[in-house]
Amino acid sequence: MSLKLVLLLVALAASAGIAFGYFLRWIISLGKKGSMELDIKQMMLEAKEEAKRIVVDAENKAETNLKEARTEIKEREEKIKKTEDRLIKKEDFLDKRQLDTDKEIESVKTKITEVKSVKERADQLVQEREEALERASSLSKEDAKTELLNLVERQSEEDLAARMQKLEMAGEERVEERAREILATAIQRLASSVPSEIMTTTVPIPSEELKGKIIGKEGRNIKAFERATGVEVIVDDTPGSITLSSFDPVRRQIARVALENLIADGRIQPARIEEMVEKAKQEINKIIKEKGDQTVYECGVYNLDPRIVIILGRLHFRTSYGQNVLQHSIEMSHIARMLAEELGADVVVSKTAALLHDIGKAVDHEIAGTHVEIGRRILQKFGADESIIKAMQAHHGEYPFETVESIIVQIADAISGSRPGARRDTVENYLKRLKELESIASAFPGVEKSYALQAGREIRVFVTPTEISDIEAKKMARDIALRIESELKYPGEIKVTIIRETRIIEFAR
Repeated sequence: MSLKLVLLLVALAASAGIAFGYFLRWIISLGKKGSMELDIKQMMLEAKEEAKRIVVDAENKAETNLKEARTEIKEREEKIKKTEDRLIKKEDFLDKRQLDTDKEIESVKTKITEVKSVKERADQLVQEREEALERASSLSKEDAKTELLNLVERQSEEDLAARMQKLEMAGEERVEERAREILATAIQRLASSVPSEIMTTTVPIPSEELKGKIIGKEGRNIKAFERATGVEVIVDDTPGSITLSSFDPVRRQIARVALENLIADGRIQPARIEEMVEKAKQEINKIIKEKGDQTVYECGVYNLDPRIVIILGRLHFRTSYGQNVLQHSIEMSHIARMLAEELGADVVVSKTAALLHDIGKAVDHEIAGTHVEIGRRILQKFGADESIIKAMQAHHGEYPFETVESIIVQIADAISGSRPGARRDTVENYLKRLKELESIASAFPGVEKSYALQAGREIRVFVTPTEISDIEAKKMARDIALRIESELKYPGEIKVTIIRETRIIEFAR
């Protein structure tokens, strides 16, 4: 009985605990629910405040942008209005000027008519006067002139005879003196150095065995050398030497330096040849700069742009009618200086313009136009004084003689070019033909470079393989040959060789 009571009490206690637990849980859940609702309400309030603030900011920004846009539109409208006003004023000014011009034209026409009328009247009066004189003297105009001359001749016969004898004696003395000057000048001028190299340069070699190395297996070395330099290499039976042939002296000098370096190095192969040719080009560029500096120092010409001096140095390797152009320019500068001193002209302008008169010849094979026009563009580009340009541009008569200095430069050019032994016309014509031959080939699209070889009997043309196919290369060879036939005059025949090769270079590192 007591056990049942205990069990009953335990059951009641458990029921009461469970009920109390549920009640406690319910109370806690109600508290949490109330807290969450408060959080949600707080978040909603904050969201509304944030939205309100964003709206206010957006309205302020929109108002600011609107003000800026209105201001910008207003400024543009003002600018447009000012432009319109300016254009209207300009149009009015042009209309007024046109009216003034029309009035001036009408006035000039009227004056021309009046001048013509006055001239006709004057001619008529002169004619009437002559007719009156002829009637009064009973002689025509020609008869009166003849009679007057006969009278003067009879009265002054003895004086004229004495004067003619004196002039004859003085003329003979001047002729003899001039003859002596010409002979002395010829002796002195011809005693000066004359370049012996026209189209060939001889390179000495220490032994005959080197000729085989220079030629290479199946001629690959000599082909690579000719391709890199554009110079023909002549290996013949002449002992101890190899001949380089090219009408371009710069190419020939580059080839000479490169070949001498290859012989000294001993390693003669295509890759080494290209390396030495590049090195030789750098050496020649250094020589060009040194020659330019020496020239301006010798002639006393200063304040020139360094680039003009470098271009001037290139003339050391250029000839004109067999005459070295740089030496010709130096000689002209000295002559122009002396003439300017005697005539009281500007010495600096005269000697500078004379020195730079042929500077266009340094690049005339690279740029289209006459050497005078090319020289003008070079001097203008590098800021030469306008008085120097005016003095140099007229030495061939392409431009008018605007200053005394321009006449002095032309005279100095004539003196230097016409002295005995200065020029050889046949050589110059030959070189000109070779340059024209290269120019014709280089004018075709896809041509990288072209070289005239074998004294102008062969033209080798290197084309870009990506632009010109084999079939197109054949057609190009024919087109070049036809153009040469139509534009050039030459003895014999000219061989046209098109070279198309693909070269791939990679480096192992």
